[in-house]
Amino acid sequence: MNERLILTLAILGGTGKEGQGLALRWAKAGYYVIIGSRTPTKAEGVAAELNERLGSEMVRGAANQAAAAECDIAVLTVPYGAHRSTLDALKPALAGKILVDVTVPLDKSAPATLNQPEAGSAAQEAKAILGADTRVAAAFQNVSHVHLRDDGPVPCDVLVCGEDAESRNQVLQLVEAAGLVGWDAGPLENAVVVEGLTSILVGINKRYGMKHAGIRIAGEERTPPASG
Repeated sequence: MNERLILTLAILGGTGKEGQGLALRWAKAGYYVIIGSRTPTKAEGVAAELNERLGSEMVRGAANQAAAAECDIAVLTVPYGAHRSTLDALKPALAGKILVDVTVPLDKSAPATLNQPEAGSAAQEAKAILGADTRVAAAFQNVSHVHLRDDGPVPCDVLVCGEDAESRNQVLQLVEAAGLVGWDAGPLENAVVVEGLTSILVGINKRYGMKHAGIRIAGEERTPPASG
């Protein structure tokens, strides 16, 4: 049996644009996806909209707590202001799992500036909160939701940082399933660089009148896999 058909992904705080884009792509690739939210009815409404677009029932909505408890791998897409409180509440449910942190600590008043946490990065902060029972990885910070919600190929690459090679490889499989090219960017400590790139891309968008700048790794020609 295809492994993707038996994996369930939870997108915590997944009612936003980034979460919805990832949910669409992973559901099309054969994963079961739970959209998590502090407001379950909101998550259920988003899931219904996504299923209508997909023509399937691969997505459902639930409270963050239930989504975290039922998933195999969790993906966190909350704004940085909700980062710590969300993780504090979900720590028991995330034990024994991989958490993919998509959060970027941007300065609210100046989003083109990184508001670096004391831990070094949002991903390292997540690790400090969750402890040894949860493996944390960082990915998808530099990909605009505009690309994710489009059915076509995504002209951006994804850098994946994580605690160990096994967890990074699992996240790289998710990157490929979403139709993107992924690169192993090393240990979790490198997440500060990846998160910082987002603030640079925000500034580039603003200065050059763009909407969804991204990054590509040069030096090796790699074709994005077809999603779905």
